[in-house]
Amino acid sequence: MSLARRVIPCLDVKDGKVVKGVNFENLREMGDPVELARRYFAQGADELTFLDVTATVDDRATTYDVVRRTAEEVFIPLTVGGGIRTADDVARLLGVGADKVGVNSAAIARPALVDEIADRFGAQVLVLSLDVKRAPGTDSGFVVTTHGGRTLTDLDALAWAREAIERGAGELLVNSIDADGTKDGFDLELVGLMREISHVPVIASGGAGSAAHFAPAIHAGADAVLAASVFHSGQLTIGDVKEALVADGIEVRA
Repeated sequence: MSLARRVIPCLDVKDGKVVKGVNFENLREMGDPVELARRYFAQGADELTFLDVTATVDDRATTYDVVRRTAEEVFIPLTVGGGIRTADDVARLLGVGADKVGVNSAAIARPALVDEIADRFGAQVLVLSLDVKRAPGTDSGFVVTTHGGRTLTDLDALAWAREAIERGAGELLVNSIDADGTKDGFDLELVGLMREISHVPVIASGGAGSAAHFAPAIHAGADAVLAASVFHSGQLTIGDVKEALVADGIEVRA
């Protein structure tokens, strides 16, 4: 029996407010994270992803109070990322209501962090967050970035994803920096390549602009689809996306 695909709103938070930009630049405020989380929970979101988009850049801890207040309002899995550097950071986040954590920059700087989190809390807690940019001439054509997409690395995206899975990552959140905020659709090539090398769930992120964009990402290999702008603006509801997926023959959670 096929597994139901998940629809996940993403709350990119800066200074306690949800923000959104294009290609991770020109961020503008979109609302209060707790209020938006409550709205998406009511609409039938399967999970929520909360990313403190400047935590690593500003060298500060994730805003635990916002995480706590969000967790008190919604009763679906909550993934939190941004500024996580140690397993103790993970313990603190789980203590205030997070179900999973996303790691990116700190894991690239010190890959052993993936092992430490997986060994202490289990692979099901650990989401590898990949902010991926096209890089012609590299092995896969894609490299990962750090610090909220601001810093380009020479680390091949597929090679890093494969290594992180071997170290214990339980899920891949694959965000296309090139597609992010453009509303031109997900990077289906990137999703497909990640599917080929991954035996853990793949979440497609970056580029959703209409209800019709989500099914192709699932067909390309995503287990879940994540979006921000189309939900925050009210252009689409969670229900709109699920209806489009069902119409395309894709099983979703009620």
